[in-house]
Formats: sequence, C-alpha cells, structure tokens
Amino acid sequence: MSEVIADTLFMNVKQVAEYLHLNEKKVYALASEGQIPATKVTGKWLFPKKLVDRWLLESCHSGLMADRLLLTGSDDPFLQAMMLRLPSVVGNKALYSYSVTGTRMGLSLLSQGHADVAAIHWGRAEESHLRHPGLVRQFSHYRQWVLIHAFKRTQGLIVNPEFETDDASSLPMHRMRWAIRQEGAGSQRFLQEWLTGQQMQESDLNVSVQAFSEREMASMICRGDADVGPGSLSAAREYGLSFIPVCEEAFDLVVPRSVYFRGLFQQLFTYMQSNEGRALADSLGGYDLSECGKMVWNGAES
Repeated sequence: MSEVIADTLFMNVKQVAEYLHLNEKKVYALASEGQIPATKVTGKWLFPKKLVDRWLLESCHSGLMADRLLLTGSDDPFLQAMMLRLPSVVGNKALYSYSVTGTRMGLSLLSQGHADVAAIHWGRAEESHLRHPGLVRQFSHYRQWVLIHAFKRTQGLIVNPEFETDDASSLPMHRMRWAIRQEGAGSQRFLQEWLTGQQMQESDLNVSVQAFSEREMASMICRGDADVGPGSLSAAREYGLSFIPVCEEAFDLVVPRSVYFRGLFQQLFTYMQSNEGRALADSLGGYDLSECGKMVWNGAES
C-alpha cells in the first residue's frame, strides 16, 4: 500500500481498487449497489478510508466490531434501561454502550463511523414516516442505512408539581423558569414547534438552564433549578414530577445494513419485546411497542 493511500482521508476509485486489490469496474459496482461506504461529489465517487477499513473488518466472519454495539443520538429512559440490562443477558462476551448526544449529533456521529446506531425522534408520530427519512437524507452514507421503529412514546412538558395542571394553556408561562435542550435534540425541536402553536418563541421564555438529556432535564426540575421543560412521560414519572402530555412521538433507530444483521442489534429488539422488556415499558409509562422492530425505511430504495 502506498504512503499516499495510508495517509489519505478519502480515496478515489483507483486508490480503492489498489487498496482492496480489485479492478476498478468492481469498485464502481460495489459503490453503485451501496455495498461499500462511498459518496458522490460532483459526479465522482469518494471513499472515506476510515469507513472502508471498518467495512473490511465487519465483513470478516468474526470481525473486530462484532463484539460491541455503540448506540448514540436521542435519549430515552426505556432504551437506556434496555442497554443497561443487556450485558446481563449476553454475559461478558460483548459490550453495549449508549452515548446520549441528541438526534442530529447522533446522525452526524453515525455518518462519520463513530457509532453503530443512532436513535432519533423528530416530531409527531403521524408525521414520522416523512420527517425521519427527510432528516436522515441530510447526512452522508444514508443509502447504506435503514430505519427501524423502536416504539412510540408520550412527549410533552415535564412540570414541577407546584404547577400541576392538565392544561398547558393555564401555565404561568412567562413566570416559570424553563429548562431547554440543546439545538439538534428531538425534544428541543418538539418545544420549538409547540411554542409556535402557542404563538410564542423561545425568546419569550424565562430560560434558566440547559439540559443535555431526558434525565438531566427531569433532574434539574426535581432539584429546583427549573420549573418546566420538554421531555417524555417516562422521564417525568421516574423523578416523581408532573407531566402535561402533548403528542405521541415515533422513536426510531438508524442503523447501517451491515450492523442491522448483527446478533447484538437483533438481541436488543428481542429483549425489548420480551415479557421483561414489555413489563418495564409499562412500569415506566407512555410506551407503545406494538410495531417494535419494524423496518420503516430503506436508504437503498430512496
């Protein structure tokens, strides 16, 4: 292998052919069929070397990546609970890891090859069949990805019990201290859309803190740093807080096709749908697992 290829970030077709000891026609075919990580820029194929190396490892029978599953993106208490419990199911043969970053950053990390799966939620469940693919297409390598439905969950406002009410319109909006999420988080997107429906803007709120996960949001409200913020019913219940439901959201997982067939990924859905998984979802509250594991979009067909 030449030093030029060893040091490069992106390879062209000729370099990939040299690197993999293939003819250029075969490289073109692999790229067109979405079998090798590639992107087209001004009509020319470019191949991120880091992702090509990873693709090679994962294509091995016992590839280096087969013994771990790194999940990133949106936060959810039920998914977090599943990821915590799975090591006790598979033993010490594999590593499950969940790094919460928010929807958009999770997709960015996935596109760069830093994660195996990205969790996303981006609005109301009835619009997710359009919103989620539309969002995913904004990131490179989406043609190698599939979208798997995990569950629906109840999304709304987490509220200090002092302000408990069934009607969000009765909240003293300007007097309450708000916790918001970071830009690119699904819950922040939800809040911005909800405020638009209330004919308000984020600048109208008395923002006191910013949270970077569902649980941090609930924790901030629980300890008195804020009075209200966007989040899920399960996060509110976990911290004994009040909750005003607004809508149902689809919570989906974006995964490369090569990862989709990994045993560790399939084990996650098997466990979610087990009696233990369903009982846990019921105890947390606000979950619908009726279509758990369903493939809802395939980048190769878009």
